[in-house]
Amino acid sequence: MNQHLYIITGASRGMGLAIAEQLLQPGNTLLCIARSTNDELASRAKAAGATLVQWSQDLALGVQASARLKQWLDQQGGSACASATLINNAGVIPRIGPLSDADAADLAHALRVGLEAPMQLTAAFLQATGHWAATRKVLNISSGLGRRAMASQAAYCAAKAGMDHFTRCVALDEALKPHGAAVCSLAPGVIDTDMQVQLRGADATAFPDQRNFAKLKASDQLSSPAEAARRVLGYLARPNFGADPVGDVRD
Repeated sequence: MNQHLYIITGASRGMGLAIAEQLLQPGNTLLCIARSTNDELASRAKAAGATLVQWSQDLALGVQASARLKQWLDQQGGSACASATLINNAGVIPRIGPLSDADAADLAHALRVGLEAPMQLTAAFLQATGHWAATRKVLNISSGLGRRAMASQAAYCAAKAGMDHFTRCVALDEALKPHGAAVCSLAPGVIDTDMQVQLRGADATAFPDQRNFAKLKASDQLSSPAEAARRVLGYLARPNFGADPVGDVRD
């Protein structure tokens, strides 16, 4: 039992890709779930001696994704795993603007990817691995915006706030089990990703905080995806991971 399994959503770019890259080590098996696969990541996995499986999967179809995950985990058996970890990293920001101007389909998509899919995948993971002897962890990548309201960000804020609170509920569930999983919803800090580009490029008349995000970039206050990934994985490796179901890498 010297194998370590990591399931990572949104692993084709940004911090999710950086997390996957840093986990490419002998003895690690990575299942990366995203809308597209990454050929460079596959090459790096081969060179590193890690096992990589990539799924092209639309996480807006959470029922399909979670059923696929449970079936795959059931096939693995888990007998060779020392640990199994689910990292719900994927998320999207819908068109930036007040809720009164929002498109219903856009809102639905953001909530499906950012909240429904993490809940469904977490349920599938916990169901399929409940009998495994492996140490099990669920790491949900949240945001400070789940804990602080912001104008023109209702859907994203709601998804992350929901992620925080469902993680608290799951932590209570798992604490009642003799071999429950450790779970945490973690804010990773402010990272220079495509989402930040989207926020900086928003119409300032529709997004009052646009200038603040532009200043973060101009004053070099953004973490690189690689740096953020190191902090997140360092937090995941803490002996007391899950002691607080809602955390921040800056704590």
